[in-house]
Amino acid sequence: MVPLSVALIFGGRSAEHEISIISAKSIAANINADLYRVIPIYITHDGEWFIEGIARDILNVDLAALLRNTSLDAAGETLRRMTKEAGQHPFDRNFTATGIDVAFLVLHGSYGEDGRIQGFLDTCSIPYTGCGVLASALTMDKALTKLCVADAGIAVAPGISLLSSDYHADPETCLARIESGFDYPLFIKPANLGSSVGISKVHHRSELPAALETACRVDTKVLVEKAIKGREIEVAILGNENPFASLCGEIEPGSDFYDYEDKYIHNSAKTFIPARISSTLQERVQSAAIRAYKALGCRGMSRVDFFVDEEPGTIILNEVNTIPGFTDISMYPQLMEATGIPFNELTGKLLQLAMEKRTAGNASAVQRS
Repeated sequence: MVPLSVALIFGGRSAEHEISIISAKSIAANINADLYRVIPIYITHDGEWFIEGIARDILNVDLAALLRNTSLDAAGETLRRMTKEAGQHPFDRNFTATGIDVAFLVLHGSYGEDGRIQGFLDTCSIPYTGCGVLASALTMDKALTKLCVADAGIAVAPGISLLSSDYHADPETCLARIESGFDYPLFIKPANLGSSVGISKVHHRSELPAALETACRVDTKVLVEKAIKGREIEVAILGNENPFASLCGEIEPGSDFYDYEDKYIHNSAKTFIPARISSTLQERVQSAAIRAYKALGCRGMSRVDFFVDEEPGTIILNEVNTIPGFTDISMYPQLMEATGIPFNELTGKLLQLAMEKRTAGNASAVQRS
């Protein structure tokens, strides 16, 4: 049997560039080499594409250790230097000539998780892992995600969205609007980023302008949300038409909330699988996760995150991640393994689901014609 050629696409132009590389390294180590031939494709911070060569060299870097021992800026400079010194010509994106059968997307955040790369691959007739264009775009925008899942009967945190341009044009009006609608503490979030990039928990008025400035620097739209009391519960979803939910996992942040440094630098958070909630509540969370997944039109995979307060039994959706982390500390592969699907089997299932999506798409096209 000839192995399928898998383009492992990672890096990208988002603030989650380095985390994407760490995820891709873990995935590459857990793909069955007898069934799949991995072709690494690295997209730089500036959007240049490189295949094999420097892409494979970057996969071999212990970037997690580099982040812990230096800084995000220093890690980025190392990657830029390596790419420049390689002197390699960029990839022309001719997937057909390269013989690529399917793409494994590991592009977290903007330009990877928001539907843009999905649309490009659809145009190139290359199947890919994870959600399609519409679901990717919807779930990337936290404000639109809330509207869709609320329509499906799933509770969400009270909140409003602000345009960064409106804040910069009239900050006092925006501050007054926030304070008239919310008590402290509250969260300020970029609407279209993941990995907790740019998120701040605000405890009083003096912290609010800086939090808004931080979020507005990295996104054009900002979400203001009431801080919700409850356990941080995550569920991994796998499948196309008939998805299933993993066991629930729980994150106990090592700081005030589960931020970027807590996730990837200090690794101070505690995880509990299964989550420390009753079996009845776990079933309710799993059901809500699948409802959200279907309501948003997700396929392939997603990680659905909630705030759960066991005493009143409230389940409030936090966000949906269509390309969740695949690092050695990431919840998605851990949750699937705890549910009976080890990492090396999970990668194969995701690729099978990607090929299944293409078959279904071709059938739909025939019916329309």
